[in-house]
Amino acid sequence: MLKVKEAIIVEGKYDQIRLSSVVDGLIIPTGGFSIFRDTETRALIRKVADERGILILTDSDSAGFLIRNHIKSFVPPEKIKNAYIPPVPGKERRKRTASKEGLLGVEGIDEKILEKELIAAGVGIRREENPDPIRTTDFFEWGLTGCENSSGKRRVLAEKLGLPSHLSTAAMLEILNYLMTRKELEKLIQDLFSGGGKKAI
Repeated sequence: MLKVKEAIIVEGKYDQIRLSSVVDGLIIPTGGFSIFRDTETRALIRKVADERGILILTDSDSAGFLIRNHIKSFVPPEKIKNAYIPPVPGKERRKRTASKEGLLGVEGIDEKILEKELIAAGVGIRREENPDPIRTTDFFEWGLTGCENSSGKRRVLAEKLGLPSHLSTAAMLEILNYLMTRKELEKLIQDLFSGGGKKAI
């Protein structure tokens, strides 16, 4: 698997699932055209672009290029890499009919082709491993899961970091590991919640 530095931006959850078999890294789905009105997801993409850059991998149809160009409108060009899938005629297995243009999307493209296109786009390969990652047990210890006010604490933390408020616990954990170290997060939680732990907000 490619250990990718940049966050990879795809259109939907099935693209995300497909790419996760090729990439070890952060993959953010736009929810298709909802990116045009989803201010929180746009803010998240800007944030991760500032930290490590992004790589856009949308479908090769007109809808994919509309989404790609929209992302380019709010992220500085020097923070963006672009990967393109070849226009392959076909239909994904889960769909009853082919897309309007009759082309396979990211979810239908062979893994070797996806890997080849990512490398051709100049994706950065992450060499280092995080020696002290943030874990689900840390969330429990800090009161972000498993206590009465956990969801409220996660909302406060998301707001402080400029993350979407609708993130699942697992998605928040993945993004936090991408953005910061365990020690940085622990200090932030202590500052926010008077010493961390399972205290009320």
